[in-house]
Amino acid sequence: MTHSLKLGLQASAILFASVLTTGCNRADDPGIEYAPEMYESIPYDPLRQVNANTVNPMGINQRTPVVGTVPRGKADYYSHIAKDDVETAQATLRNPYAYSKESLEEGKALYLRNCQHCHGEQGDGQGAVGVKFKGVPNYAAGAYKTMNEGHIYHVIQWGKGRMMPHGSQVNPEERWKIAMYVRVLQEGKGPDGVGDFLKAKGVSGAGVAAADSSQTNDTQTQAPVQEAQANKASATPGQGDKANNGTAN
Repeated sequence: MTHSLKLGLQASAILFASVLTTGCNRADDPGIEYAPEMYESIPYDPLRQVNANTVNPMGINQRTPVVGTVPRGKADYYSHIAKDDVETAQATLRNPYAYSKESLEEGKALYLRNCQHCHGEQGDGQGAVGVKFKGVPNYAAGAYKTMNEGHIYHVIQWGKGRMMPHGSQVNPEERWKIAMYVRVLQEGKGPDGVGDFLKAKGVSGAGVAAADSSQTNDTQTQAPVQEAQANKASATPGQGDKANNGTAN
């Protein structure tokens, strides 16, 4: 092999190596991507895009939903009432469920799991958390004694003051049943007032069995009571009277 050929091969090897090294170290150059359509969707992907969208506003694929539309599968969860507008909820939301022994038993089970740690088993604000942090209301005192189901439902869904929203933890049907049980606690008799409450409502067979020890004390592991938190969506919209349920404006 001639001397000039050796020099040419060495120069080529050095040049090739420098190109490889430079290409690998450039953070702004990802190199050649084989079949990019396999990685980057050609149809609009609302949550990911490479280039600016020339059709939609602001150059993004995702668009703002039309006013009044509801995400798929969330129809039962939408009431069209602002989270800070409890007055409208109180005036317009209507409980779609009738008072019954079964509904109050389920409402009680849900209340014990989700509410009693703050509001207390008696509804007097003396739960373990309520005692420590103070300020949890007594349902049987003052204005709290007259709150209707619509008010209670809305506060369960969106929270109020220091109370955080519980809308993601209990579905609409369960919220109504908790609200029904809170109406019992407003009488100031605690869980023992269920029977008297149902009798006052004219419900026959009003006696409700006392909760067993697991339901009262082991609220973290107890099995669902009837449909309470049994991973079952509401069979009917828990939105009250649609004709008087506010607007999407």
